[in-house]
Amino acid sequence: MAAPLHQAFGQVPAKPSQVTVGAVQVGVYESLISGKKIGLVVNRTSVAEGVLLPEFLAGKGFSLSAIFTPEHGFSINRAEGEKIADDVYPLGKQSVPIYSLYGENKKPSASNLKDVEVLVFDIQDAGARFYTYLSTLHYCMEAAAEKGIPLLVLDRPNPNGHYVDGPVLEKKFQSFVGMHPIPVVHGCTLGEMARMINGEKWLAGKRTCNLTVVPCLNYDHRSFYEPPVPPSPNLRSLQALYLYPSLCLFEGTKVSVGRGTENPFTCYGFPGYSGGKFSFTPETGNRLYGGTLCKGECPGAEEMQTLRNRGFTLSYLLDAYKHWKDSSAFFVPFFDKLAGTDALRKQVVAGMQEKEIRKSWKKALSHYKKTRKKYLLYRDFEN
Repeated sequence: MAAPLHQAFGQVPAKPSQVTVGAVQVGVYESLISGKKIGLVVNRTSVAEGVLLPEFLAGKGFSLSAIFTPEHGFSINRAEGEKIADDVYPLGKQSVPIYSLYGENKKPSASNLKDVEVLVFDIQDAGARFYTYLSTLHYCMEAAAEKGIPLLVLDRPNPNGHYVDGPVLEKKFQSFVGMHPIPVVHGCTLGEMARMINGEKWLAGKRTCNLTVVPCLNYDHRSFYEPPVPPSPNLRSLQALYLYPSLCLFEGTKVSVGRGTENPFTCYGFPGYSGGKFSFTPETGNRLYGGTLCKGECPGAEEMQTLRNRGFTLSYLLDAYKHWKDSSAFFVPFFDKLAGTDALRKQVVAGMQEKEIRKSWKKALSHYKKTRKKYLLYRDFEN
């Protein structure tokens, strides 16, 4: 089964210790935050030299006035879709307000920013369009543009940054799980995505924000990278991170991806799956098949290098659909938002094979690749 993130690399050569993330490079960005009231957009992945970023910056004498947290909360211990309440962060003798960006508001309000003179974003991403940290970045850029304050992105590697694939989102399917005309696997770090959002003028009113990105050192788009802290509660292994772009499509179906088990996003199945090589039982109370035996497949048991090389695939989706007895009840409305189009659902129902389906998104994907190259900060996987 999938190994814990800190053990998952095995024979893969690159390690997080070989990469210097943006947060560590204080000398590069201290002139931008020194003497200013700082708002941090962070969670438990925001670590510099083994210390959480609020402590790291406070320890160097910088002044923190607000903290903003995305989905899953600061501690990354809240379930997907669960609303997060505001809180406070104890920092020595100071209590810094924590404003939730996954509750009543998904965008920092003017009142949240009243004591903020510079906004600093530092969060580990998973590299898929529907992973909501990207949407949080978008709204932070929008708020910064409206308030006229600079936004600093301390960049981190993308564990799925070694390729680009999947259907490109169509405008009418925009939502918080897909705000931009990009493919499922966009192949960018959040720093590069911020540059793209600004450069393509995707913010409301075609605004741009005063953006600075501090790139990582010793990283490029061919690199293997294992995040030292899991980016969310159910992406606990490198295998899960590699499988996430493909398996997350099941969140728009009646198929379980192993939520409520020890190895979420490394398997898929449902009670009526016939002939499956794998079985699992989500814990009682889980929203999908809690306490019920599911049969299916476990791609996470494959070699990590195989999963990395395979990348985004429709094979799991097509396999599950083939084994589903009542095809009319397979998809739920959320699927089209995840796919970024209704075409994929219709193609699966029509019995099209993966090779045929891929042809339909080739033109839009090619256009995106050309756009992407304008905003890259690192050597690309095709060079």
